[in-house]
Amino acid sequence: MEYTVETKTYSGVPVNYGEAIRYAGAKAADENLYALIKSCIEECDKENAVNYAVCFAVLPVKVDGDAADFSAFTFKSKNLAYVLRGAKSALIFACTVGMGIDRLIKKYSELNPARALVFQALGAERVETFTDFFIKDYEKTFGIETSPRFSAGYGDLSLNAQKDIFNLLKPEKRLGLTLNDSLLMSPSKSVTAIAGINGLCQNDKSSCKDCTKKDCGYRR
Repeated sequence: MEYTVETKTYSGVPVNYGEAIRYAGAKAADENLYALIKSCIEECDKENAVNYAVCFAVLPVKVDGDAADFSAFTFKSKNLAYVLRGAKSALIFACTVGMGIDRLIKKYSELNPARALVFQALGAERVETFTDFFIKDYEKTFGIETSPRFSAGYGDLSLNAQKDIFNLLKPEKRLGLTLNDSLLMSPSKSVTAIAGINGLCQNDKSSCKDCTKKDCGYRR
């Protein structure tokens, strides 16, 4: 069965300095770190290094025990099933901010490791903030509420789920987003995820509490 996949681009996603600082591994920003982050943002703008794009589809979902059946595929995951409980459909999507930040990280990895680290942190902040921005826009547009987003590799959802998500969305042709044999995405600052629509689990937008990976750098 064919499902409708839509593609959308965005601009003007505001920077969350607090998250950029957190991804940089700092508890708080001193004057120098704040200035460095601001300088990296300015370079991103100058180089047009960040390009926000997403492709997405809405699929029916039926949760039965630990299995979430989306018709196109079924994922077995107790954590995902919990997040999707009560939902009759789910938003499945891929977001990316493009290759620009990856290029800047590579450029500065030897020239200026501190700047490369900040670009790494800024890239993580950009894609996470953009993903949240997209979900809020989708909720407002369609008058719905979503569950916390859940990604392959979170909790007990196998990273192999990426293959089915890519087969559904085909982000290679829509976003230039590819998946290698190790199931890593390129551009690296990209997210694929699933969110239940109008289910029972929609108040807490952080899925971290449902994930068993306690050492994740993105954990909130």
